[in-house]
Amino acid sequence: MLVVDDSIVFRRFVAAALEGAPDLELAGVAATGRIALERLAAGRVDLVTLDLDMPGLDGLETLAAIRARHPGVRVVMLSALTERGAVATLDALAAGASDWVTKPAGARGPDDALRRLAEELVPKLRLLGGVARAAPASAPVRRPEAPPGEAPEGGGPPDGPAAAIIIGASTGGPTVVDALIRALPPDLDAPVLVVQHMPALFTAQLARRLDGRARVPVAEAVDGAPVGSGRVWIAPGGQHLAVKAAADGPRLRLTEGPPEHGCRPAVDVLLRAAAEVWGAGALAVICTGMGRDGLAGCAALRARGGRVLVQDEASSVVWGMPGVVWRAGLAEAALPPEGLAAAVATRARLAAARR
Repeated sequence: MLVVDDSIVFRRFVAAALEGAPDLELAGVAATGRIALERLAAGRVDLVTLDLDMPGLDGLETLAAIRARHPGVRVVMLSALTERGAVATLDALAAGASDWVTKPAGARGPDDALRRLAEELVPKLRLLGGVARAAPASAPVRRPEAPPGEAPEGGGPPDGPAAAIIIGASTGGPTVVDALIRALPPDLDAPVLVVQHMPALFTAQLARRLDGRARVPVAEAVDGAPVGSGRVWIAPGGQHLAVKAAADGPRLRLTEGPPEHGCRPAVDVLLRAAAEVWGAGALAVICTGMGRDGLAGCAALRARGGRVLVQDEASSVVWGMPGVVWRAGLAEAALPPEGLAAAVATRARLAAARR
């Protein structure tokens, strides 16, 4: 892998973080985007960590060149935990970066900063380094037969209207979430609630970006707000999003409970609540991401008759979250992003037609 950063201190930090991962080979470092492109042309590199803020070719310009000249290389952006960094990171993800890592802020000295960087960066590099390159788009796949005792009972109509749509995503998720939200019809008659694993500044920028591109209103969730219909709520980073029944209809609930699967917000928290409030009317869509978040929530939803779709393996940056749901027999189909968008839009239109 190649480390690209104009800061010699941070280049050394990333190199030190890799010392505890002998399965990740450091191929070299580069102080500028131009040097990085020369190193990529000179030898085989599978992974790149890329700083956003560099002189000359900045991170976004370097990323564009990498995508054009070396489409099989996976790129992890290194971002500052600032509003500007959040905007640039979302731009990078839209331009083809596989993931991002925030540079340690507020660390208690160099050792703490190094530990935090290694804990976040190394697992992502390992997963991305093991993913097949340039996988072809796949056709829809129907749910396989689950082992005895694992298949859920019941379930609403496979192609019926959705009373609520729950979307969960992590690594590689923002571009897929964007496609799903942009596909929603303007006469949407169901709420859409999204958990994307991101820090608070990032989720705020994600909500603003989606609101400017979608045909329905998009906003960060606000504690106690009526869930309503025809709008999208994004779970704020650092808080769990749930829903609770009320006399005047479901309301949003934000909590700072313990992280689940190392995540806050966690998809499982929202799915469990959705199962209680909407039951068979809820549709879960689990997209690309690391880990197992969403598995227990999908099981709870299916036990109440809700439906589940997952992103397929070929189109996922990491087939972790959707993969575990699929292997458990909880999803009715595995689809590429365009298939998920079409399915969500169809069920949303059916919901609107019920009025």
